[in-house]
Order: sequence, then structure tokens, then C-alpha cells
Amino acid sequence: MRKRAAGAWAACLLCAAGLLSACEVDRRTGEAALSGAAVGAAGGGVIGLIHGDFLGSAATGAAAGAASGFVYDQLRR
Repeated sequence: MRKRAAGAWAACLLCAAGLLSACEVDRRTGEAALSGAAVGAAGGGVIGLIHGDFLGSAATGAAAGAASGFVYDQLRR
């Protein structure tokens, strides 16, 4: 079951990466989203180590962090 969930997460991440690679963002917005994704992945990874689902938690944290970084940058402007 875990292997199937990990495969589904990997497929979702690959699809999201493909969709986002087609978007054009300026440098500052991209850096904010990237740093948010890194912080989110780290936090999600720590939570995943505690609860046992490292990959899923890290992916969820990265997605939430990237979205938060993007929104924060847009509100800051």
C-alpha cells in the first residue's frame, strides 16, 4: 500500500513539475516559491520521520511551501 501511495505522489509531483515548468515567473517570485518549497519539504520530512510517511509528508510540505512562498511574494508586491 505504501509503495502505491509513494508512486501516486511521485506521479503527482512529476505532473506538477511539468505544468509549472511551462509557467514564466520573474526571478524574485521563483526564488520565494523555491525557498518556501525547501522549508516546507524540510518540515514535512521531519513530520514524516515521526509519523512514518517521509516521502508523502515531504512532498506535501514542499507543495504547501511553494504555494505559500508564491502567495507571500504576490502579496508583498
